[in-house]
Amino acid sequence: MYVSEWENDKRTLSDRYAAILRQLLGVTDKELREASLAPVPPMADGYDELLSRIDSASSVGVSMVKTFNDQTEILRTMDRQMGAAGLVDQMTGHLARLEDALNFAVLPTTRRPVALALAGASTLAAWQAIDSGAVERAWRHYELAKRAARDAEAPMYLAHAMAEQAYVLCEAGRPSLGVDLVRDAQRTVGQTGSPRLRAWLYAAEAEMCAHAGMPDDCRRALDAALASIPPGSEDRDPDMLSIFLNGAHLARWHGNVLALLGDGEAVTSLYDALDVVDPTFVRAQAGLHSDLAQAHLARAEYDDAHTHLRQARLLASRTGSVRQRRRVDLLSARL
Repeated sequence: MYVSEWENDKRTLSDRYAAILRQLLGVTDKELREASLAPVPPMADGYDELLSRIDSASSVGVSMVKTFNDQTEILRTMDRQMGAAGLVDQMTGHLARLEDALNFAVLPTTRRPVALALAGASTLAAWQAIDSGAVERAWRHYELAKRAARDAEAPMYLAHAMAEQAYVLCEAGRPSLGVDLVRDAQRTVGQTGSPRLRAWLYAAEAEMCAHAGMPDDCRRALDAALASIPPGSEDRDPDMLSIFLNGAHLARWHGNVLALLGDGEAVTSLYDALDVVDPTFVRAQAGLHSDLAQAHLARAEYDDAHTHLRQARLLASRTGSVRQRRRVDLLSARL
């Protein structure tokens, strides 16, 4: 008798729940029963989607990698002429597509060329982030570039990403740590790197040393850079298109480093560089005028310094370079 009463209570409770459901959902008893009996669709396990993406990544061939690299080159050209400020969304989308292709590529023959393209694009994105003042984003892009370079088994690209990442440390006030990172990059590539890359690494070391207050090390690195740079006007490294460096570019860099040291000889080197600078390198021109302003300040030639600072400010505003504008402001405070 007790069991029967319990069953009646259970049915009553069930009826009450059913009534509440009918009221909330606006359905009949029949519709509720049919819904409870309807077959449950099988849950998607994700394998179909995964295999679809793997198949898509495996179809990335030479022509697609070339398209990726062509897109990077277009963004690089736009960056040096117009600045990085208006390219953030395009660069972000470009990196996302490359990283997606790499994440789902299985075999090394497919992964390496995509990884190499990603390494080159990531260092460009990182330098743009530095120029825009987004230092944490720059750091993350360099980490991505290093991972991609390791995946591609490309020590030159790895060394380049490491040495550029040193600029983030320098901008953050840790130039000595930047020196260590550049030297580690040099050890990473050893003598297998191209002469142009080695010259670039020595010049980067010299700049870090100048900021770190290491003048003797700085001058030794400058001499090594000048000894390593290939002759001629060609500035692109055929083994690594991220590098733009020839004798004229190195003369500007040499003058920049001497200006950081307060060396009076910087003015001559910088004016020589100004005569031959590529007009499409707008941001580089802004840096060159800042260098000249700094060199004239070291010689107490304030009128000349003011003239170059005004030009540097105009060019920095044209490209939206936060980094260059910050430097102009710091130099202006010394006038």
